[in-house]
Amino acid sequence: MGGALLRGVEKALGSKELSVAVSDVVPAAVDALRQSLACQTRVGTPAEVVSASEVVLLAVKPGDMKSLCEGLSSLEGSRLYISIAAGISVAQLESWLGERQRVIRCMPNTPALVATGAAAFSRGAKATVEDAAVAVKILGSVGTADEVSEKLLDAVTGLSGSGPAYVYTVIEALADGGVLMGLPRTAALRLAAQTVAGAAQMVLETGKHPASLRDEVTSPGGTTIAGLEQLEAHGLRHALIQAVRKATERSKELGA
Repeated sequence: MGGALLRGVEKALGSKELSVAVSDVVPAAVDALRQSLACQTRVGTPAEVVSASEVVLLAVKPGDMKSLCEGLSSLEGSRLYISIAAGISVAQLESWLGERQRVIRCMPNTPALVATGAAAFSRGAKATVEDAAVAVKILGSVGTADEVSEKLLDAVTGLSGSGPAYVYTVIEALADGGVLMGLPRTAALRLAAQTVAGAAQMVLETGKHPASLRDEVTSPGGTTIAGLEQLEAHGLRHALIQAVRKATERSKELGA
């Protein structure tokens, strides 16, 4: 995810406007990331990388975050830290990094890897409006970015963080339905995925409520209303709502 964000920023700003420093416990991961970037890139220890940076993207596993941040707390100066670690609160990050540091916690999702991500973020006590603009530029380079209260980030996790998995399940089920009705598997999967992508783009580009767009393709007594009747009978809407609720609750448990 950290690599996807860096590549998105480079694409948005241009390689000549960006200089990055990278550190990872896996040398192969660093080499792969360097090869995917055209901008000036250096490699070093976490302390060396942070000392050379104005904005620091913390893209490590939640279990590794405390020791990493505490190891950086003695560095001189103040800089902006952006964390994408699930379940690690702003208060924890500020405590580990030290009172001088500006912190933003964000929750991106995996479609950022193909520049269609949906992310939300929350500012810490010392993070400024300018810092929020930096977060929007970084996260927005690979999709959308919304600032929310930190207490809502668990709901973001339940909706957009886990949401791609829900949609993959819907795409798979639609394709299976096509196969059941005689379509070749490859064609059914392509039709299902493109239909979901196209419907989502219609919502984003038209600004219309999904119910209005649904009504536009639902003729009285037609095929669509027959299919919708079955979705309602089998509880698709309720199942998706409850999936978001349960994933949100689980996110809260993990962060407790």
